[in-house]
Amino acid sequence: MKKIISLSFITLSSVLYADMSAQEFLYQDARIMGMGGASVATGGKATSIFSNPAGIIQMKKSDTVQVKLLGTTVSASQNTQSAINDFTNLSSNDTQGILNTTKKYSGKAFGINVSNYTSVSYHAKDDIAYSVGILGALDLNFVPHQNSGANGILETHSRAYAGLFLSGAKKYSGISPKFLDNKLDGDLTVGVSLKYIRQKSYEAGLDIGDITRNQNNLSTYLRDNYEVDNSGVAVDVGLLYELSNAKWNPVVGLSLMNIGSMNFDAYGAQQFTANIGASITPEVSWSKSLKISVDYVDLFNSQQIRVRNYNSSRTQDEYNNANVGYEFMNHLRIGASTQLIEKKWFSARFDAGIYKGSYTAGIDADLTFVKLQFTTYQEQLGSTIGQIPDRRYIVNFGVNF
Repeated sequence: MKKIISLSFITLSSVLYADMSAQEFLYQDARIMGMGGASVATGGKATSIFSNPAGIIQMKKSDTVQVKLLGTTVSASQNTQSAINDFTNLSSNDTQGILNTTKKYSGKAFGINVSNYTSVSYHAKDDIAYSVGILGALDLNFVPHQNSGANGILETHSRAYAGLFLSGAKKYSGISPKFLDNKLDGDLTVGVSLKYIRQKSYEAGLDIGDITRNQNNLSTYLRDNYEVDNSGVAVDVGLLYELSNAKWNPVVGLSLMNIGSMNFDAYGAQQFTANIGASITPEVSWSKSLKISVDYVDLFNSQQIRVRNYNSSRTQDEYNNANVGYEFMNHLRIGASTQLIEKKWFSARFDAGIYKGSYTAGIDADLTFVKLQFTTYQEQLGSTIGQIPDRRYIVNFGVNF
């Protein structure tokens, strides 16, 4: 059994779960997830392009290029390590042990995500910002099933993907809708990103026979039967409108993501999504920079869960998008971020929020050139809140200069 587990991880074909949560964005930044995932109207980071490309205009202006290296993020579900230990301690011919361990974790979701985003950005003094980035990610998830039904004893969805991102944003000052008689003067930022993504994905419902019959060549079996290779090009367009001379600096945002050819029929497909958001920066005595934001993601319910069409011959599983809408709380993001410490050589922020009906929290620390982040949030698998909750923990390490 140890050989089976190690082979599947090495080949990026590890076991994952079905009824996937919505995949609105390609990258989940640790700080943004600490703020409940609310980022359409916040910006200020190179990773803002993943929710609204106009957000890079809010990076600090500088005469120098801003470089983000080794931006490595690792996230894992609660109890993932104990589940891996239990399965890897089984012998390859211990069928009953496999069934007993599967029963122990039946219905619980497990996920592991490792990603790296490296970028070079520049915010010029004439309110133009540019960013070039490279993303590489491995997305592993699984849910064991006690009984080997339509989904097998181990239902899997997995992908490995990489992409190139070219982004730019321009701010136009003194903009006001004419029908409001200049009562809402503000600054309008327009952002655009061009991206290319290549991915290999795996979807399967493995039963005990699949595992035991292919114990010596499971990686080949998964690759030959379940690997799907896709690539696509898409454009993202974003808007930010900042009201001038208004109390608490209100900002509203709109992003239109994945306009192009990334809606392939496989796990990890990036469907077109429209997202709206708003943020304010209240003036409070106990914080130098409190920011509160609210998003409503995927206005037109483009994201769909994946369900398996059971094939009794077991020659090839087929997964398709189910025409099932997500409930309201699955679309809602609420977050807040506040500066705790701000020194020349060290700064720290605390983030908190509500993501898909559950709490999030995070610490974001900068020590000279080193960035460290720790975040927890809960994914909701399926269309209904609480159907399959998956509490996850993120650690991020990066070098910025």
